[in-house]
Amino acid sequence: MGEQFQSIDAPYQKFIEAQHIFFVGTAAADGKVNVSPKGMDSLRVMGPNRVVWRNMTGSGNETAGHLAQVNRMTLMWCGFERQPMIYRAYGTARTIHPRDAGWDDLNGMFEEAYEARQIYDMTVEMTQKSCGFAVPFYEHAGERDTLKKWAENKGPDGVQDYWRDRNQKTLDGASTGVIG
Repeated sequence: MGEQFQSIDAPYQKFIEAQHIFFVGTAAADGKVNVSPKGMDSLRVMGPNRVVWRNMTGSGNETAGHLAQVNRMTLMWCGFERQPMIYRAYGTARTIHPRDAGWDDLNGMFEEAYEARQIYDMTVEMTQKSCGFAVPFYEHAGERDTLKKWAENKGPDGVQDYWRDRNQKTLDGASTGVIG
């Protein structure tokens, strides 16, 4: 079992900020558990018990639908390049859509992108560090520009049409609230 903490201490914040990818896990009371990889410049540690991350358009929208039903979230980072470590943050999160109060301030922390779908403002209740000795080495080769190009081709209205057509329900049929 790893070591547990009440907050994100400075060395672990540095570890988080050095990672190029993180994973988010959510689940409703029933149905499928979802684990998604996240990248790009989409996460900020706002304090010892607060993480904000911006969710970009994707093929699914499980996190929003799950949080609307059961408000719990786990974020996980793995040390792929140097330090063998796995670090998790457990807590609850508030979903903020582009139409919601607070969107402009939080979204303003990131590069402008109309394909940004939600921002999750997570309250961290506990963190856990474990060894990560079995996590393989991987080298970061760079960011993909596929989503950016896709969104540019669609345009802002096309992205919202995509949300309307493909992102309104979870795999289990729950509402994601993406279109108000």
